[in-house]
Amino acid sequence: MLGEISNLNRYKTISISPENLDGAKGKGGAIPLELGTSRDAARDLGTGWKVNPRMFIEAGAVLTLADVADQGEIRHIWLTPTGVWRGQILRIYWDGSDIPAVECPLGDFFANGLNEYAPVVSVPVCVNPGSAFNCYWRMPFRKGFRITLENRNENQVCVYYQITYVRKPVSENAGYFHAQFRRENPLPYMKDFVMLDGIKGAGQYVGTYMTWGVHNNLWWGEGEVKIFIDGDTEYPSICYTGTEDYFCGSYDFENQKTHQYEEFVTPYCGLPQVIRPDTLYRPQMRFGMYRWHITDPIYFSEDIRVTIQALGWRSVGRYLPLQDDISCVAYFYIDKPSCALPKLGTPDDLEII
Repeated sequence: MLGEISNLNRYKTISISPENLDGAKGKGGAIPLELGTSRDAARDLGTGWKVNPRMFIEAGAVLTLADVADQGEIRHIWLTPTGVWRGQILRIYWDGSDIPAVECPLGDFFANGLNEYAPVVSVPVCVNPGSAFNCYWRMPFRKGFRITLENRNENQVCVYYQITYVRKPVSENAGYFHAQFRRENPLPYMKDFVMLDGIKGAGQYVGTYMTWGVHNNLWWGEGEVKIFIDGDTEYPSICYTGTEDYFCGSYDFENQKTHQYEEFVTPYCGLPQVIRPDTLYRPQMRFGMYRWHITDPIYFSEDIRVTIQALGWRSVGRYLPLQDDISCVAYFYIDKPSCALPKLGTPDDLEII
């Protein structure tokens, strides 16, 4: 993107936050003191002095973060929440569709799906101290967009956010950004975990974030990622050689000196989170990992399906089909503002236990 930064385009930058709910020109920080969510803190200072920097969402409620009628491209989303991240659902709608293109637990969308902070330093997603979620995926729209956040927690949550977009012409070949979430716990025996399915049209697969809760001893990541495109049936066109290989690691993500899992973050892939057992209330290991197909997108013209095998080891050097706790966010662009959605499940279905 540095190659474009010197171009003097006649675009308009618009930013939406609690201090400017519709991004109106010259209206940032203009909410009257008596209407502000931080009016008590600003009571000695008055309007214009950080009166409304945050929003509250009651238990069971849905807050609209942005509702825009325009043409352009979202360039940045910054958001920091309170509460349990798996208990908050982020949805993004394009061009007036009533079906979201993004429907995902909040932390998972930002590569922090295990309800505990892990720093992420990558090109499209950064997670910074203390719980600062940043998204840089380019998100074009032609008629407008709507972003909502649902609070499924039992208590009120607070959210600070900033959504910045550029008002600009959108090219004919620009696709719509999508992100879909799936979880199986436990995965049925000898069944592949489905990362993405039911997608018809032309587009490109651009990324995966996955959490993995291990239910057995020994190494858990022998399974292969398979990408079925444009009519593939029994066998895929693209087949990776193992779980850690797909996420651009090798040999169990093991540090050969310490003989421990080693976390890492890079611009396009990473294992930012390893939650280790405490021998009492957390006896199992959990992992969070990402792979962004930015320089190597998977193009499809008709359809796409993505799966991963869950394989470990048993005695005498034999593979063991696993029944682990697996969650996944699949990120892709497609030539329509909405498409088939998997069932998100109840709060109990999503809870990390």
